[in-house]
Amino acid sequence: MKCIAAVDNNWAIGYKGKLLVSIPNDQKMFRNETSGKVVVLGRKTLETFPQGLPLKNRTNIILSHDKDYEVKDAIVVHDDKELFDLLKTYDTDDIYIIGGESVYAAYVDYCDTAIITKIDQNYESDAYFPNLDENENWQMVSESEEMTYFSVEYTFRQYRNMNVKSPDSL
Repeated sequence: MKCIAAVDNNWAIGYKGKLLVSIPNDQKMFRNETSGKVVVLGRKTLETFPQGLPLKNRTNIILSHDKDYEVKDAIVVHDDKELFDLLKTYDTDDIYIIGGESVYAAYVDYCDTAIITKIDQNYESDAYFPNLDENENWQMVSESEEMTYFSVEYTFRQYRNMNVKSPDSL
């Protein structure tokens, strides 16, 4: 299982329900990486999407504590056990955790790979991704050349989790 996010220098991911910045090359990488795959996200993240609709060309799994919550063209699960039982039916390499903050915090340790767009800026923010540079279980294994979109400099990084938690421990 993988997680994918764009973060600033403080590992911030958003502010007031929106992404910090929109970088076309990052969006293209996200589409290429997740298209045809399984994405796991929280209800609040889904509601920030255009018209609150699931992502096209992906199996969308939405986390919500609300037992009555339903989403057209998506699967809704309500707890860890329900999520992991469902995820067992998919190839683990095809599963991506895509946010938001509480979903990343809950599941990052179950991921073996993190695909991070590291943006060399400090934005006003209220949502964060766990700082993998400060987590001894995670090691950066690759980093792209620096790229620039207008005045925004960024790199694509890949991290590996050296101590992946097993869902069987639930």
